[in-house]
Amino acid sequence: MNKTIMNLFFGLFFFSCSEEGITIERQFLPLKINETSGLEYYNDNFLTHNDSGGETILYEFNKEGKIVDEHFIENCGENNDWEDITADSKNIYIANSGNNYGTRQNLAVLILDKESDFECTGQIQFKYKNQVNFENRNRHPYDSEGIISVGNELILFSKDRENLMTELYTLPKIPGSYEIEPIYSYSVNSLITGADYNEELKLVALVGYDFNWNQYFYKISNFDLSNMDQSIIEKFKIPVGKAQIEAVKIIDESSFWITSEDEGNGFPRLFKFKIM
Repeated sequence: MNKTIMNLFFGLFFFSCSEEGITIERQFLPLKINETSGLEYYNDNFLTHNDSGGETILYEFNKEGKIVDEHFIENCGENNDWEDITADSKNIYIANSGNNYGTRQNLAVLILDKESDFECTGQIQFKYKNQVNFENRNRHPYDSEGIISVGNELILFSKDRENLMTELYTLPKIPGSYEIEPIYSYSVNSLITGADYNEELKLVALVGYDFNWNQYFYKISNFDLSNMDQSIIEKFKIPVGKAQIEAVKIIDESSFWITSEDEGNGFPRLFKFKIM
């Protein structure tokens, strides 16, 4: 039998539940980040942002779900569709890569300097080498909503409504214009919406959902760009009810943070879940 416990925690509702070897704690986030679409660590807090049409702001919030700062991003274009965020020791990278209908020709990754209050130092513009059709359509493979930093490269994970796979694309961390093509793919049978990477663990985490709004988590072990065939992918259904999971951060090999847009439930949510 599944059990659910509800407690009041710092003025926010905080839940805990377990199902099929997964334990989950969840709490509401402020409506100001109702379309939270990326998650990164910063100053012992989190950074997130809204997606399509949101303001060009990185919201810093703590583990209790309270926004503690807002970082305005200037001189780096509009938030056409910011979909994910990643970082290395020097920079924050924002994937302005959402392309739901396959029409965008201004896809880019923003480069922000962490030591100068997120000053925009350039953009990594890109286009898909295999895309020749830019007509408005619902199902196509030219959308990316997950990004990770691996060494000197950025890896984009596609959101493929046509084949329900995720293809991996590499970009250098150098401003410029690039044409990209896939280097590898995973059959996930869902739409990938967020990604994270832990270098020490050689672990990639992905989140996504299918056309029936089932929410999924993917754990990719032994991740090595020089030998992708050795990677091992595991799939888990996330028992969170009505949600749209959009971001993930690795805590350790079995514990993870994820966020969901509000999806008509009134508030976006932060989840902490553990695979038992």
